[in-house]
Amino acid sequence: MQKIRKGDTVVVLTGKDKGRTGEVLSVSPKDDKAVVRGINVVKRHQRQSQTQEAGILSKEAPIQLSNLAVADPKDGKPTRVGFRIEKDGKKVRVAKRSGELIDG
Repeated sequence: MQKIRKGDTVVVLTGKDKGRTGEVLSVSPKDDKAVVRGINVVKRHQRQSQTQEAGILSKEAPIQLSNLAVADPKDGKPTRVGFRIEKDGKKVRVAKRSGELIDG
């Protein structure tokens, strides 16, 4: 089970977007990177094609997982993630800061 998953709210720990929060759009565990909505936005020059207009597009670039922390469900501050086995045998993610369950 991964600590950061698609749909999680995360806080950026370092870099130009430090302190900002966003929703994880995709995670690639093989590269240890994630794409977060509104974070690490870069400009790309787009050539004109039959379907697309030419111009400069803004899009999110992948960010290293080590630079992200899951936001605590209670207060929104960065927290580490732990795991706990529930009574029904399910393994769930838990915020170390508050002990709350992380939805997902």
